[in-house]
Amino acid sequence: MSNEHWSAVYDSARAVRVNALRPFGFTERQTRFLVTVMAHSGSFLERQYCAFAGIARGQNSRAFVAQLVARGYATVITHGSVRRGRIYHVHHKPLYEAIGLPDDRHRKTQTVGRMVQRLMILDGVLADRNCWWMGPACDKRSYFATTRKTGLSAAEYPHITFGSGDRTTVRYFPDKLPIGVEKSNLDHHVFLYLVTRPIPIDFRMFLLRHAELFRMLHTWTVRVLVPRRFWKAAALYKAALRDELWTPLEPHITDRLEAYFRERRQGGGHLSEPSDEYLIKAFRRYGRARFASLYRAWRCMGDRILWAARSTILRDARERGWGACEIQPLMGQYLQLTGLIDRDDRARRGAKRKIRAVSPPPSSPSPDDLTTPLVTR
Repeated sequence: MSNEHWSAVYDSARAVRVNALRPFGFTERQTRFLVTVMAHSGSFLERQYCAFAGIARGQNSRAFVAQLVARGYATVITHGSVRRGRIYHVHHKPLYEAIGLPDDRHRKTQTVGRMVQRLMILDGVLADRNCWWMGPACDKRSYFATTRKTGLSAAEYPHITFGSGDRTTVRYFPDKLPIGVEKSNLDHHVFLYLVTRPIPIDFRMFLLRHAELFRMLHTWTVRVLVPRRFWKAAALYKAALRDELWTPLEPHITDRLEAYFRERRQGGGHLSEPSDEYLIKAFRRYGRARFASLYRAWRCMGDRILWAARSTILRDARERGWGACEIQPLMGQYLQLTGLIDRDDRARRGAKRKIRAVSPPPSSPSPDDLTTPLVTR
């Protein structure tokens, strides 16, 4: 079948959505870019439109963003000097209604820091044209339940639950991170993850939420997008993935954890040093962070997360080259777009400037070091 047919199945920027925006008066190229932005980020930079269109920054790109702003389709966010960059937030509700996403959270006003994170994710999508990308949760659920037919129950999809009783709300694929399907190999999936913290606490939860889905896929890659300020944390993220997915726990450990977790929940919910000598040895062997993330996931997903922790399926997938992790450094400059740098960070940066006056700067990893995959497929 043609690429056009498959894009209608796998791509959030599919033809039916692009055609739905034609009455708004944009060109084909501009419309495809708008749908891509609304599906994955809600905000964009002028340079990202130029990269998508394959044009140099000039009259065409300026006319496009000016048209969006003049019609009230987008708002300009300028932080600091105008020359440092402008963020364009696409918020016009009729645009989102036309593509079937009237209540998408990308349309709502966000903090500048959150917008910058979405810009990084959009860069990750635009950098790989070899994949079709799914952004909205409804696209992902429809794809895995209908097209891929994974056979997972609703409780086995990545989700978080709010409230209780009649007021319970379940949000599927809550991370709002794109999932790609490789155009040349429809059985291969790429899961993007953006690093936003120096310690992979949230990343561990992301992996545990998606572990059941990984088990149902033939081949997959977790692609970790690493901004410049977090390059030194890349090794920690590799180790976290190795812990959570490729190092199964022994059955006797998970059996003891079940009782231990129940005890901790009744005792106030905080994880403390276990009294069981086997668990003490396990904490030393696997690390406290592994069990802390498992405890958080257990409180949300129940005992099935412990049963899954002993499974060897993902370890076997790695050994066969079916599962992999890639570290992709984000080379763009983003900090000039936001003032959300805490005082401690500013103090550290000031201290570094003083140090440089009398000694060489501290070393940092090169981009070449970061691009080495954890597993070569």
